[in-house]
Amino acid sequence: MAASEENSSLFPIFILTMMALPLVPYTIIKLCRAAKKKAKSLHCECAVCTRSGKYHKSLFKRISNFSTWSNMTLVLLWVIMAFLVYYIKNMSAEAQVFEPFNILGLEPGASDSEIKKAYRRLSIQYHPDKNPDPEANKYFVEYISKAYQALTDPISRENYEKYGHPDGRQGFQMGIALPQFLLNIEGASGGILLIWIVGICILLPLVIAVIYLSKSAKYSGNYVMHQTLLAYYHLMKPSLAPSKVLDVFIKAAEYMEIPVRRVDDEPLHKLLLLVRSELNLDSKNIKQEQAKFLKQHPPLVKTQLLIQAHLTRETTDLPPTLNGDLKRVLELAPRLLEELMKMALIPRTAQGHGWLRPAIGVVELSQCVIQAVPLSAKKAGGGSTEGIAPFLQLPHFSEAVTKKIARKKVRTFEELREMTQQERTDLLSQVAGFSATEVEDVERVLEIMPSLSMEVKCETEGEEGIQEGDIVTVQAWIKLQRPNGLIGALPHAPYYPNHKDENFWFLLADQNSNNVWFSQKVNFMDEATALTTASKAIEEMMEVSGASARETSAAVREAVEKLKGGSRLVMGKFQAPAEGNYSMTCFCLCDSWIGCDTKTGLKVKILKRTRAGTRGGVITEEGPLLEDGAEEEEEVEDEEYDDDYESEYSEDEQDEQDTKNGTTANGDAHRKNKQSSSEGSESEDEYKHRFN
Repeated sequence: MAASEENSSLFPIFILTMMALPLVPYTIIKLCRAAKKKAKSLHCECAVCTRSGKYHKSLFKRISNFSTWSNMTLVLLWVIMAFLVYYIKNMSAEAQVFEPFNILGLEPGASDSEIKKAYRRLSIQYHPDKNPDPEANKYFVEYISKAYQALTDPISRENYEKYGHPDGRQGFQMGIALPQFLLNIEGASGGILLIWIVGICILLPLVIAVIYLSKSAKYSGNYVMHQTLLAYYHLMKPSLAPSKVLDVFIKAAEYMEIPVRRVDDEPLHKLLLLVRSELNLDSKNIKQEQAKFLKQHPPLVKTQLLIQAHLTRETTDLPPTLNGDLKRVLELAPRLLEELMKMALIPRTAQGHGWLRPAIGVVELSQCVIQAVPLSAKKAGGGSTEGIAPFLQLPHFSEAVTKKIARKKVRTFEELREMTQQERTDLLSQVAGFSATEVEDVERVLEIMPSLSMEVKCETEGEEGIQEGDIVTVQAWIKLQRPNGLIGALPHAPYYPNHKDENFWFLLADQNSNNVWFSQKVNFMDEATALTTASKAIEEMMEVSGASARETSAAVREAVEKLKGGSRLVMGKFQAPAEGNYSMTCFCLCDSWIGCDTKTGLKVKILKRTRAGTRGGVITEEGPLLEDGAEEEEEVEDEEYDDDYESEYSEDEQDEQDTKNGTTANGDAHRKNKQSSSEGSESEDEYKHRFN
């Protein structure tokens, strides 16, 4: 019975241990994530961002952000752990080890006369005849009498002094740290113990496994539904114009789950009148076009109208229900757009290439969603390939302001950025009518905008040239600079309600064939991960080239200095295509800012496959592309093409014509690839079959 009581007293310790094992590491991870998120709070401080309230958290907002289910559960578990610690502490104070000398108030090794004196003294104080208190009687019987008996009996005292227990050497005991009523296997307690064992050891792991498997079967690693990925894969087309990307984007399964309410019909009809100019409806038959638009699947109609309301900044009069739906749509947008980008870049051709045109369209849609700029604003015009969209992301700018400064020969966003601060101040204050505070807001945004530059090279490791079929290594250093000196920062996005990190996409593409040979996502926020990844890649590359340890160390140090200076290393491999000269374009596209993208030209010469040891010399050249379609002459016969990629918001007929022009052969190499493109369509059908 005593052993049973001792095991029962250990049950709180057992529960405390089982709770602490997962709770302590999980809490540390949560705190580290919170500290990392707080460290990222390098955001825009213009008046528009301040008024948006996205970065200024009131007490109510902080409490509401903290009071999530996971946080409240975490706090509750820590409260339970604190209670268990308090209970165990008091329990350990009550369950003291039997120490006869301490009970009698004597030092170890006291004589018999001292023991008897102490016993008589305590008897006067606690004996039932002297003290009627029940607690005193209990203490006298259970402690004082037992201690006196253990010390006055020669055998008990010898056992205590030798083995630490009056009964002599104690054997090894094992028990179960469960409450006493569960250890009584007779009667109903036996069934309770059985239920306890089955529930903890079988049912609980089974429930956790079922929940995990059900979620993993429905969602991908990026928390996007598999149904969404399947829809994006089948709807993605090589000639998909940027203006049509939105039609594919809204068909995500997550958006189909947004509730459709009858009370939202009237606000949505009003919203349709405000944004119908962005819906590409036929103005000649506007009523029929509106009726046709409203007959679509209700979640599609609702999602598209909400996104268009966000892009045109017509959200001030939305009712609370639609405002909540809009926040949900925008919350899901970044990861859905990332998956849509992957579907555009997934290998589609026989050579394993993705598609360039839809990839650019996805990035442009992402830019417009983050900056709340209409897609129609990206139409080329006035000498700018991106229209007035870059201007509209600046605070206090409107279409009227862009027209005013255009009269002063400032027609492109790059021209505005290249002006000195004093010139911009004079322009905005005198021409646009900005106040000093508004001019200061514009300067703050321009100071946080990134500028990108690239150094790219392609080579076959261990060889002097590239032959068809080789595994080619592409190495690119992308450098980011800001006027304020920061490297990682959050973009100016006052109309986007959530925090959004800057992400960049590096694309090595052939514009003529609309193929992306290599792609990689780049982030400038996490410097530690970039250092680890780049150091490992440099070490592996130097090891393959047969460099010494000193050369490898010097290369790694040089890479680390570049990384700390705001550069990121992009490395990858692709298989060399057929023999020929290729005029490639390297893009670095930002998913958050408009007008910050950059590109550079890269000429790659692929040699015919020969025997080992008969390769040519270095065959890659890099240089900036010339504007307005100008291009360097090549040795092989080549047609001129417009090397600038523009925002291609146009009618379907023009899109088809652009697609035909985009597939013009580039010298002998592109004429040889005509047959491989037909083989690629067959490969695409096989890929879709495997995907299904």
